[in-house]
Amino acid sequence: MGVLAAERIKLTSTKSPRWSSVIVVVLGLGLAAVIGITSRISVQSSDRQLSDGNTPDIEPILPSTFDALAGVSGFGVTVLMIMAALTITSEYRFGVIRTTFQATPNRGAVLGAKALLVGVFGLVLTFVLGFGALYLAAATAGADAGELLNLDVDGSWRVVYGTAILAFLQIVIAVGVGALVRQSAGAIALLLLWPLVVESLFGLFGSLGRALQPFLPWANANHFLGQGSDIDFHWGPFGSLLYFIVFTAIIFGAAVLVTNRRDA
Repeated sequence: MGVLAAERIKLTSTKSPRWSSVIVVVLGLGLAAVIGITSRISVQSSDRQLSDGNTPDIEPILPSTFDALAGVSGFGVTVLMIMAALTITSEYRFGVIRTTFQATPNRGAVLGAKALLVGVFGLVLTFVLGFGALYLAAATAGADAGELLNLDVDGSWRVVYGTAILAFLQIVIAVGVGALVRQSAGAIALLLLWPLVVESLFGLFGSLGRALQPFLPWANANHFLGQGSDIDFHWGPFGSLLYFIVFTAIIFGAAVLVTNRRDA
């Protein structure tokens, strides 16, 4: 409890978590509103052209729950991951980590407290924002364009709670990567490039790349949320969630092991 209290004070006494939270809220809700407005305009434009006897230039956009939560599950969680990595890399940068480990010799407990506090915060924030983004997108889209933006549609509820679960797991990964790399720039680059760039490149390597795609961690995270249908996974959505949990445990376990073995 003392470790948790110490990490809570660190987390709440700096401006970074507050600004990061504001950014997550703005990105999550702002993108949901943009998606809703864009879909409404597309449907109105299509209806107008049909009423004039013309063929619509483009198909009307009917966003799904996954689309409405893209700002939360994509940009928002990315910001939370960066914030989580900085909770450990900043201490290495300024030499505070030595004092932390002197006060708490159990280094695994320190990493666990950081991951737990930021992870629970991210889970709650993304869960609340998930509902907010869904209903804001539905309100701005209107009845016609927003017909898929409700929890009665198959898979919608899983996207909402799944986004929060994956946010928690990705924050734990970020703390682990921060402890392994120690450098803020390196940790942030790795956390951004792996899910956004590296995994997308596997599809370019022919049959070998396609064979490896079902085992990529963030591909499995997207599969759990109902995406990645072009990949031939060997298990269902909840199997992908379990796979991502195991991957998270491996990264965080490696971070604890390495942190215990090397000098602060």
